[in-house]
Amino acid sequence: MRVGIVGAGTMGAAHAAAWRSTKARLIGCSSAHQSQSDQLAWLHGIRSYRAFTDLLQEVDIVDICTPTATHRSMVLEAAHAGKHVLCEKPVALRQEDAEAMVRACEGAGVRFFVCMVVRFFPQYRLAKDLVSEGKIGNLTVLRLKRVSYPPRKKVENWYIDETRSGGMIVDLMIHDFDFARWVGGDVERVFARRSQSDQGPAEYAQAILRFKSGAIGLIEGGWAYPPGVFRTGFDLSGSDGLIEWNSDQPGPVDVLRAPGAANAAAVGLPVSGIAEDPYTIEICHAYDAIRTGKSFDVTAEDALQSLRIALAARESINTNQPAIL
Repeated sequence: MRVGIVGAGTMGAAHAAAWRSTKARLIGCSSAHQSQSDQLAWLHGIRSYRAFTDLLQEVDIVDICTPTATHRSMVLEAAHAGKHVLCEKPVALRQEDAEAMVRACEGAGVRFFVCMVVRFFPQYRLAKDLVSEGKIGNLTVLRLKRVSYPPRKKVENWYIDETRSGGMIVDLMIHDFDFARWVGGDVERVFARRSQSDQGPAEYAQAILRFKSGAIGLIEGGWAYPPGVFRTGFDLSGSDGLIEWNSDQPGPVDVLRAPGAANAAAVGLPVSGIAEDPYTIEICHAYDAIRTGKSFDVTAEDALQSLRIALAARESINTNQPAIL
């Protein structure tokens, strides 16, 4: 199958490298910034297309890594051309746009995969498996953290323009909103707060999620750290124990069992494939699913629901009231 990448920035480069681990043919790339497209094409020995429409004519799969505000129009055009679509998260800036994208791909009979890469990080996947297997009993409290420095792109810093990226809450925190729903089930209410710098794009936010199961989630996110710092972590608390991990510690997660339970002592669990790039795991999964007709591990509905939670958090901040989903 022939693949083309749209967008040649950070994510386009990560996806291009990941496609090299599949049996697909990486044909070319295109970008609104021709110099970036030319550079990525030179690096991988592929063609740099001057227009998205020209690239579409030459591929079976299009991988969209462009600013979020462009996703709807590009996905609709790709679906109309009969191409399978991979699209970077967030799926869109508005719920109605995301729904239109899903309908267009379903109507055209093409596959649509939204790249929620955290699901392919081994620590997060292992934690999900442990919860699903009942290793910590009934899940009651989730605490997730994802903090970085404000994006500093050399070419067009669209990330800090909320009308194009959705802002930090939609662009960054959506990863943990998706993971929280993956682990804890559907969310029914969101209450959020945000602090912002008066001297730049730095910001920090916290969102409290109430799940239909009765569990509670605390999601922290920020563009507030010094350049080069990116930290993530989670604590999942259940009726019989805890699962903990943060990016400052080695790969395996720790499972702390409740007193009196079997294997009560802390146990370091090895994680298979921890050295493998999660973007490569993600792209290989999407390619294999498209090639074989298998189901995606991340559905379009998953992407839509994580967007709804992110938009609800932003609504809560703006209204100073809980947002009901």
